[in-house]
Amino acid sequence: MELKQIRGELFMSVTLDNVVVIAISSRALFDLDESNKVFQEQGLEKYIDYQIAHEEEVLNKGVAFPLIKRLLNIRYPETDENAFEVILVSKNDANTGLRVFNSIEKYNLNITRAAFTNGRTPYTYLSAFNSALFLSAEPSDVNLALQNNHAAATILKGVKFEDDDSDELRIAFDGDAVIFSDESERVFQEKGLNEFKRHEAEKSDIPLGPGPFKAFLESINRIQNAFRFEENKPIRTALVTARNAPSHKRAIKTLRHWGIHIDEAFFLGGLDKVPVLERFKPHIFFDDQLSYCEPASLIIPTGHVPSGIKNDCNEIQKDTLD
Repeated sequence: MELKQIRGELFMSVTLDNVVVIAISSRALFDLDESNKVFQEQGLEKYIDYQIAHEEEVLNKGVAFPLIKRLLNIRYPETDENAFEVILVSKNDANTGLRVFNSIEKYNLNITRAAFTNGRTPYTYLSAFNSALFLSAEPSDVNLALQNNHAAATILKGVKFEDDDSDELRIAFDGDAVIFSDESERVFQEKGLNEFKRHEAEKSDIPLGPGPFKAFLESINRIQNAFRFEENKPIRTALVTARNAPSHKRAIKTLRHWGIHIDEAFFLGGLDKVPVLERFKPHIFFDDQLSYCEPASLIIPTGHVPSGIKNDCNEIQKDTLD
């Protein structure tokens, strides 16, 4: 909190400066397939009636629920203050959104802030909340957020994630077009593998440009650094990339140049990522390519990052109330 003077009077102002803010849509947090089907097939009026009629029914957990639960449990060791703030952002109005907040309360999630935009895309409010990451089930909202320099991912529908009993939060990232820019990926797509290898060898000492998730990963690193003297670390990160030798050098040196630490790194050279992800068992995996995201989403929570050359021609799916 900080004091602000307005017209000669002092007011206490609450800020989110010391936390990493995660903005999440209602359909990423909870399973709203049934009510969304009502909206798609019967229209807005019937959807409103349905949500009000089922207001006291607790929603089932969505794909991102385990991630959000663990984020909210992380507290700084010295101050015991929350490291993360989660804000619900939804294209519902406050009236129909009450069911979501009732479910938040029933699950004892410490989510107290929300933005209900009544049909308009919520991405315009991400900067107002200083959001470090936006998670949504609606691809068009994610695309708009990314185009306006916000880290964002579309949460893919997948199987129920079997979480374990540890307190550790695990996050896995692809490299190119996610943490890094898609500069190298463009060379590969446009000129082939041999030219890609030559390009990366020549530029091995030149850091890659930042991708849309660089700043979010830096935020995670800052929180990890607060636990550097603790025996039990609450967050573990992994880089899971199709790069291999010799192109791995540039990725490693770029992270070193940025001062970013990754706990585990896998340079797979085009091998299937699923076996590695199945063992690392992240609470979220971010990748720009649907060819990797879709099989991963069958075993773990997965966020598609529609960034870079591989997504230049992706179709935007039908709009929903998310």
